[in-house]
Amino acid sequence: MKPAAFDYFAPESLTEALALLRDVEGAKVLAGGQSLVPAMNFRLTRPVALIDINRVPGLDGVSIDGGEAQIGALTRHRAFEQPVVPGPLGRLMVDMAHHVGHLPIRVRGTFGGSLAHADPAAEWCLLARTLDATMVTRSSEQERRIPASDFFSTVFTTALGEGDLLTEVRLPLLGIGYLVGFSEFSRRVGDFALVMIAVVVEVEDNTVTEARIGAGGVSDVPLRLSSAEAVLRGGTWDPSLWAEAAEAGRAEVEPFEDIHGSAEYRRDLVGALIQRACRQATG
Repeated sequence: MKPAAFDYFAPESLTEALALLRDVEGAKVLAGGQSLVPAMNFRLTRPVALIDINRVPGLDGVSIDGGEAQIGALTRHRAFEQPVVPGPLGRLMVDMAHHVGHLPIRVRGTFGGSLAHADPAAEWCLLARTLDATMVTRSSEQERRIPASDFFSTVFTTALGEGDLLTEVRLPLLGIGYLVGFSEFSRRVGDFALVMIAVVVEVEDNTVTEARIGAGGVSDVPLRLSSAEAVLRGGTWDPSLWAEAAEAGRAEVEPFEDIHGSAEYRRDLVGALIQRACRQATG
């Protein structure tokens, strides 16, 4: 199929792009287009206009500001296949980037586009939720900073309002005492994950002082597994502790089920992937 008719705009400045978002009702932002264009071709979405932001300067690239990595919304997935920020955060992003779709998708698709699309089985949505990222949005009237815990509302739905454009994402840098691991399971390489787990822990003298565990693909938004995190904190970092955290995470989730897997199957995957991500974090 082909998309329904639409108007096309290619602004060359952020001011122009925001004015179009304000004035053109029913317009959609086109960045990488890896989710939007297929949906349009199947006529699952029929925007009256596309606002192509690829010519807008200043919306891509990665920089460091104090203790945060600033990631421009137009930065392509493939940029993260090599470390673009130092330390554990850079390593974690490399691991996750190689699971994002297939090469053509990574070449064209964007970091901010994935977050704005808000697929609960998307790697960057899980990263943002696990690390409590801050989403920086702009409209013609204001700038907002939205924590990831408030940004994802439900499947394909975010806190972005009419006229809002996601311009930047801020992630906390992780110190040298942090260990990071990521594991996901999909039917085929490049498919969306049935379940994925990110583990971020701070370990001092083999004792866990801080823990974050995120889960994707099990709910309508990416989750933090607070019960599993609580098991890790204060414990001795070893396989027996990982197994306890895995059981806590498995008990905590209430997965949906579909043609790809039952709720119980996804629940078992949560437990298995927590242990696998912990093992990966240890190196």
